[in-house]
Amino acid sequence: MGRQREPRDSGGERADKVCRSCGRRIEWRAAWAKNWNDVAYCSDACRARKVRPVDRELEESIRRLLGERAATATICPSEAARAVAAAQGDASDDAWRTLMEPARRAARRLVAAGEVEITQSGRVVEPSTAKGPIRIRRAR
Repeated sequence: MGRQREPRDSGGERADKVCRSCGRRIEWRAAWAKNWNDVAYCSDACRARKVRPVDRELEESIRRLLGERAATATICPSEAARAVAAAQGDASDDAWRTLMEPARRAARRLVAAGEVEITQSGRVVEPSTAKGPIRIRRAR
């Protein structure tokens, strides 16, 4: 019984996957070798969380906010979080703050779909590893 090999696409490159919930890149693990094609979530927490209606609202809010601005403009995830919190009728500080991480996850899912890019200091960054303040812009 040999060592399990990492799945490769037809070009010999590693088959990349993105978590359906958080939008981060799923790193291949030998434990998943037998069911790699069925892996959809990067962790038990993401599997339990899945994508909820508020997550879809955040995605739509990001799309709408970017659509209302110039083609080169960026937005902060907090703008989408504030818009969704206000639409839900809760304008308190805590309401939008609790939506910040879901807004970042929504942005990562939109990056995986090829709709937007995440930037830091004006440069596109890898959404799976970006830490700190981010901006969202339309994909170029």
